[in-house]
Amino acid sequence: MRQIVLDGTRAGAADISEIALTSIPVSLDAAGIDRAAASHRAVKEIMSGRQVYGRNTGVGANRDEGVTSTDGDTHGLRLMRSHAGGIGPLLPAPQVRAMLAVRANQILAGGGGLQPVFAERLAQALNSGHLPEVHEIGGIGTGDMTALAETGLTLIGERPWTGGRGSAPTPITLEAGEALAFFSSGALTIGQAALGWSEITTLLRATQAVAALSLLAIEGDTEPYDVQVHAARPHPGPVAVAAEMRRLLGTPAHARARIQDPYGFRCFPQVHGPAVEVAATLERVLNIEINAAAENPLISASDLTVHHHGSFHQAALGLTLDHLRVALLHTAHLSAARLAILAEPGFTGLRPFLAEGPAGSSGVMILEYSANAALAQLRSSAYPAALGHAVLSRGMEEHASFAAQAARQTLAAAGDYRLVVACELVAAARALRQRGHALDPSAPTGKAFAEAAAHLDPDGADRSLSTDVEVAASVLDQLAAV
Repeated sequence: MRQIVLDGTRAGAADISEIALTSIPVSLDAAGIDRAAASHRAVKEIMSGRQVYGRNTGVGANRDEGVTSTDGDTHGLRLMRSHAGGIGPLLPAPQVRAMLAVRANQILAGGGGLQPVFAERLAQALNSGHLPEVHEIGGIGTGDMTALAETGLTLIGERPWTGGRGSAPTPITLEAGEALAFFSSGALTIGQAALGWSEITTLLRATQAVAALSLLAIEGDTEPYDVQVHAARPHPGPVAVAAEMRRLLGTPAHARARIQDPYGFRCFPQVHGPAVEVAATLERVLNIEINAAAENPLISASDLTVHHHGSFHQAALGLTLDHLRVALLHTAHLSAARLAILAEPGFTGLRPFLAEGPAGSSGVMILEYSANAALAQLRSSAYPAALGHAVLSRGMEEHASFAAQAARQTLAAAGDYRLVVACELVAAARALRQRGHALDPSAPTGKAFAEAAAHLDPDGADRSLSTDVEVAASVLDQLAAV
């Protein structure tokens, strides 16, 4: 049976997404466990000779308050309890699983000084299906302290596990100084961002197939995707999108119907391309974060040094997520524009709104309203989370990335974007049916149309289209692979 091996160095966003969404087994690489063990031994030796933030001192503005040997064993427990203050609804299981996978892998990077058993119990929980109860709200992009403190209390046996098969993970005995080391991470935000990246990447591929079907439905022009056009202005995203459109479309059987099409088709590479580019950038950022030893302080086992730092700050991730949502909004605008074109007889040669039946029938008229309603929600989600500001802990922590908010907004944006493109797919499939165009079943567009037509109701009479959009939204995942 295939499994995903976490080693602290090579896990990727796709791995985290797969772990979160499936029951694929997880194992830990021995070299990663050795790194964690070495870091754990090193921090004990370091603490014997100097102050180490959060281990034998307080945290935040309490950093100058030393923790004596008499209360060292209980300081971590008090710290974990006090920081387990998440609020709002409980997180859905995939997001919790993503967080556990990221945190286990980060521990194996060997910079936090934690017992390796923390990673081992997280992997055990993933494999058995046992999950902690974690509240959604609490992080501001400087570490997911509330979510991981709640998880930590579950790992040490103070809070119950939920769900799962067989026995729950055996409780861990918390050692002095390990509380901060465990929750000094943005694992939840990183996991949520990986899930958002995965869905959006799939949807961006599917959008190209839907746009190709819409172009065929209006007998549109393929010149905007020509190699020479993009060689003259070679931005990577547009070049890649144009190449994909050429692959999808091949040589259309029908000549172009007009000298130039509206922006929804003509500017598609230039608008969709940046979204593809920033999605690739987000994957690169995530792959760094997933394997990062970002705990504060950083423990170096090789030379027994400790570094107090700010690598837990998630400005890079938050800004990239903000960029992706804005780019997604722009390409969603073009999808809604193509939907409007498909409803226009001047482009399709068909009845207004692709209607069938008696005069005055509405056809797909309502889809424009629904698509623009979803677009409005996407526009709200696209607002940059990075525009926020916070000053906390008596002024010691005077900046926040709000990457946690950016990650949740990205998950919401993916759902709204899916609905916008689904509305276009319903209209494109109907237009192609009505025009009676025979698409080559072996060509990518032929396969895409066959997939859509196999699931979408061919009845063109006026009726509710809610189910059609729901079906189209699920079909998009298949269209991404044509």
